[in-house]
Amino acid sequence: MSTSSYPARIPASTFTNPTRRRKSSLKNYTTLPPLKTRVSNVDDVYIPRTPTFMSIAYLREALSSIDIKMAALVKERTELESKLETAVRLQSPVLRLPSELLSSIFTIGVLGMGDEDPVMVPTLMLVCRYWADVALNTPVLWAKISVSPHNSLEKARRRLMRSKSCPLDITVNFGPRNEYIQNVNEQIMHAMDLFRPAMWRTRSFSLTVPNRPHAYTALLRCQEDAPILESLTIQVYHSIDDHCSNPRFSLFNGCTPKLRSCSLTSFNFGWDLKLMTGLRVLKLGGYFNSFTPSVAIMLDALRQCPELEELNLRNMSNVDSHPCSPARIDDYDMPVTNKIHLPRLKKMSFYYSGIFFTREIMSHISFPALETLDLGYLEDATSLVQLVYAQALTRLPLKHLRIETCNFNEMKFVNLLRKLPSLVTLEFVEVEDISNVFFKALSLPQPWTCPHLEYVTLDGCTSFAWDSLRSFIESRLPADPHAYKRYHHSTAPKMSSASAAAADYVRMKSLQERNPHGALLAAPQRIQMIDVTRCNQISQEMIQWLRMYVASVKCESAKGVWGQSTMP
Repeated sequence: MSTSSYPARIPASTFTNPTRRRKSSLKNYTTLPPLKTRVSNVDDVYIPRTPTFMSIAYLREALSSIDIKMAALVKERTELESKLETAVRLQSPVLRLPSELLSSIFTIGVLGMGDEDPVMVPTLMLVCRYWADVALNTPVLWAKISVSPHNSLEKARRRLMRSKSCPLDITVNFGPRNEYIQNVNEQIMHAMDLFRPAMWRTRSFSLTVPNRPHAYTALLRCQEDAPILESLTIQVYHSIDDHCSNPRFSLFNGCTPKLRSCSLTSFNFGWDLKLMTGLRVLKLGGYFNSFTPSVAIMLDALRQCPELEELNLRNMSNVDSHPCSPARIDDYDMPVTNKIHLPRLKKMSFYYSGIFFTREIMSHISFPALETLDLGYLEDATSLVQLVYAQALTRLPLKHLRIETCNFNEMKFVNLLRKLPSLVTLEFVEVEDISNVFFKALSLPQPWTCPHLEYVTLDGCTSFAWDSLRSFIESRLPADPHAYKRYHHSTAPKMSSASAAAADYVRMKSLQERNPHGALLAAPQRIQMIDVTRCNQISQEMIQWLRMYVASVKCESAKGVWGQSTMP
């Protein structure tokens, strides 16, 4: 409390000096309030009263008033700090971006980085209201719609509404689990009723169901035109024991002018060639008994796809010739006239598709741009090796070759490899025809066979000896043993058994300078990866030697009956 509340002090000179006493001013003097005394009996004692401005209630009230003012000032300060923070944030370049540019950034961040993260868009919407409004008004962020046991119809309906008129990528996925099969038919019907009005703007459609009746139920309820459909995938899980009749109907009313990728698994639509016109990717699999397409149907489909880039045929039975019919077994060397020219075909895969069926398909097409070839479970594949060799005589830039559980003539296969200088990856899985002759052919520089080979897989191949594999690895090493990097450090001196191969290479290099065609004797690529999984003839010491000269060595051993390792 300030001193102005107390009475002014009267100087002592006022009472001693008569002159000053008269001139002294008492205007600042404030008289004390009269004391209220209680007159009582003579025997009562006089007790002075405390001044009003010094009372406890008055002091408490004054302190309370100050606290209220301080609280109001603190609140006002907090509001000013919040406004200051907002003003500073508004100066940030991120928050001053136009909504169109921010929408493009969201699109690149969500869709342009590979697989879409399902929680990315909700995370962006939690940043601020502005970002949430921009995300809600970006239709492409909601264009991928999925209906499955983990994605409800309500969520799909919400995304369908937010996508506005943007092209859609629709997925209906119900797996083969028993809990999905009980009410899957009803859910598929509701899903197709939801997507039916939007089929005109569907860019890709994927349907995965347990059996064929579910697929027919879904597609019969969706017969609208699909003018911008580019990718179609239909997969049926259980088809071997399914004897459902084949209803004749045209998918999407036969109007798919932009369809470029078609992948069908165990679904028979009557093989309407209108659907397989102008394709770039054709994948067929899971056809058994009478549902398998014939060779004539496949060739007619390939004639309608001159720009085909990928052909994949997997898991087809009853596609071979009848035992009593005249089968072509020894006449695969005879030339076929009027071949189907596929200049853009880069990838072919034949996996358990029948050797006769596969041979008929490959003998009627030419593939001068083939880069990847996958052959699996085709019994004797010597005829296919010969067909690839005939193509390699003109042009064949093959880079990846994979053979699984097939038999073939080893010498004819070696002749094929000599015509494949661009081969980079060579994979064998459970092939018994890979012996020492194969590795010896890859180790001789006359000229080098497959000089760009870097990745070799020998999974389950047990017919070759360790010495032939070691000679193959050594032949691909540089000449100077001190010039290349070792991948396994040891205390032994840097002198290895590769010195003989190095000396041969130096000798060939000297011949190269005198040979006008010396470019053919250039050094091959060093082996970067080798897979000797389930090769029981390879011991741990041999694995350690491989790790010294090969960057990546895979050596998982075969498992016994009780899961124990069988590698010695």
